[in-house]
Amino acid sequence: MVDYDYKKPKSLKEVFGLLKKYGPKATLIAGGTDVMINIRNRELSPEILISLRGLSDLCYIRKNNGYHIGALTTHRMLEQSDMVRAGLSALHDAASQVGSVQIRNVATVGGNICTAAPSADTAGPLLALDATVALEGPNGRRRVPIADFFTGPSETVRKGNEVLVEFDIPEEPGHFGSAYWKHSRRKAMDLPLLGIAVGLALSESQEISNARLGLTVAAPVPIRAYKAEEFLIGKRLGDDVLVEAGKIASSEASPRDSLRGKAWYRREMIEVFVPRMAKLAAERIRGE
Repeated sequence: MVDYDYKKPKSLKEVFGLLKKYGPKATLIAGGTDVMINIRNRELSPEILISLRGLSDLCYIRKNNGYHIGALTTHRMLEQSDMVRAGLSALHDAASQVGSVQIRNVATVGGNICTAAPSADTAGPLLALDATVALEGPNGRRRVPIADFFTGPSETVRKGNEVLVEFDIPEEPGHFGSAYWKHSRRKAMDLPLLGIAVGLALSESQEISNARLGLTVAAPVPIRAYKAEEFLIGKRLGDDVLVEAGKIASSEASPRDSLRGKAWYRREMIEVFVPRMAKLAAERIRGE
């Protein structure tokens, strides 16, 4: 059994003080749904757990010159938010499918992203929504595009003395919609074999003025399919265009074989679900 001390600070200032005092001996914990599993599996052996649960001011969903989501916002809050359902549909799709209701009640979006698993459910939608990650440390706050946040499996640009505090998502001008598909063997309590998120902006004539594709379990880290996005922009929405975008996105991916799925299968499913999610995003723009 792993023995550790547990600290529950009430402010970020206290968190920074504890991180400075204990350094690499300490691990931050929010909902704990990933951290506690890693401790149980002996993949993590902290001497000190620093809980963020006392920082209630990091738990919110707001809209003011864009969307702002606190890092301690739970998946259940995202699932039940009408604002998220209407304006950030892909994120709502993903949050609604994380684990069970009990897990969604405690698991936080900040924890899901900081774990930096290639299969993180909310990573694909946040990529497709062009989110920015706000990191705060003793010397102030800095912002990083989420596309630059992941550096490897379980690795991010977050420094040891920093805390992820917020996600900022721009409000897209005009007609914008998004959708996410979690491809898994069963509907609940399962990790995705693949995650596909698509965000589209359409003109009145159905021309694609902006496109973003977020893929998970398609590479060592969650990725944007930039070549497919570039191909889509300026094209009129149609089956042939979307099929080609799926093929391009598949070619950008670098999935691996695993016990849960083969690389060739993941590539084929990218070709299948990129067009489907693009169509769903377009249907949502039209209010269908």
